[in-house]
Amino acid sequence: QALVNFAKGLVKVGLLGTIMALLLWPERSRLEALITVDPAALLPAVVTVALQMLGAVIAVLALIAAADFLFQYRQWFERQKMSMRELKEEFKQTEGDPAIKARIRRLREERMRKRMMAAVPEASVVITNPTHFAVALKYEKGDNAPRCVAKGADAIALRIREVAKAHAVPVVENPPLARALHATVDLDQEIPPEHYRAVAEIIGYVMKLRRAAR
Repeated sequence: QALVNFAKGLVKVGLLGTIMALLLWPERSRLEALITVDPAALLPAVVTVALQMLGAVIAVLALIAAADFLFQYRQWFERQKMSMRELKEEFKQTEGDPAIKARIRRLREERMRKRMMAAVPEASVVITNPTHFAVALKYEKGDNAPRCVAKGADAIALRIREVAKAHAVPVVENPPLARALHATVDLDQEIPPEHYRAVAEIIGYVMKLRRAAR
């Protein structure tokens, strides 16, 4: 960039020098004659030549400025196009890279698992398959219906049962209900009405056991 600016400066100086030489060369005879002109008549002649040179210099500088503006704008436009292409390419590579997609998916799943396991100790009951599925439900007075706070299959189901037992959360085996809830209820979602009765019976049973234990 510094070399480009230096080259542009040289071009400007060269153009100005050339224009001044082209203006003065045809006037060389008249300029030589000014030496012998009466001082009173010298000033108007000098002013005329100076105005001609000034007008030419201004015109040349305006042309140079316009050309420089166009050059700078073209450079900026090319940089913008390049930046957009690089951004699109990077986005394409990032979004299209299977390894990155898999890593993002693993991170999301890990965050979801941690959130679920942290919610299991607060659950009212865990309904199991007993080994393949586990669904942790939470119900508090005033809720419209029990809400799913954790669910999983196989290894995750096993971990949910372990956390539940470690925090004295009741674990109830009901294979049909566990499968149905695992398939139809999402995290932080209330159970559908068709399961109200079955879940109410289980929660009622759990509450009865807790009262008896007291």
